Amino acid sequence: MAHYAKVNPNGIVENVIVAEAEFFNTYVDSSAGIWIKTSYNTRGGVHYEPNSYTTPSADQSKALRMNYAGIGMTYDEAKDAFIDPQPFPSWTLNEDTCLWVAPIAEPDDGKHGRRISGEGHERTHDDFRDAATGDAPARICDERAWCPTRGWN
Repeated sequence: MAHYAKVNPNGIVENVIVAEAEFFNTYVDSSAGIWIKTSYNTRGGVHYEPNSYTTPSADQSKALRMNYAGIGMTYDEAKDAFIDPQPFPSWTLNEDTCLWVAPIAEPDDGKHGRRISGEGHERTHDDFRDAATGDAPARICDERAWCPTRGWN
């Protein structure tokens, strides 16, 4: 089984499915766009062991199209890469990894993962409450948050 992304004529991923390659021999898809194979566990051009973004897998031939596709991502045909939407105007695209980079480097303190807050939201590492609603998340996890006015929390 493999993962495939449906990319519309504007280059936007509309769907991601798991299927055998032979599935497309008989599948009738009347919507515009193309299906492109994507690589699960791939981020920044590196394929990682299952359930890990820290241990690269021994077989890097599995690292297709820079990043695993997700709905709303863009497929850049020239780069042959799936790219997340730009999270904030100040972030720039790393052309080598096709990942967005904050204008301030994320601290290297052992925390992994990122929770990117939307413009106007106030979230910190200690308090992930949504400023607009006051809602707390179901769980607090060891993640870092980006605030457009304060940088990394």
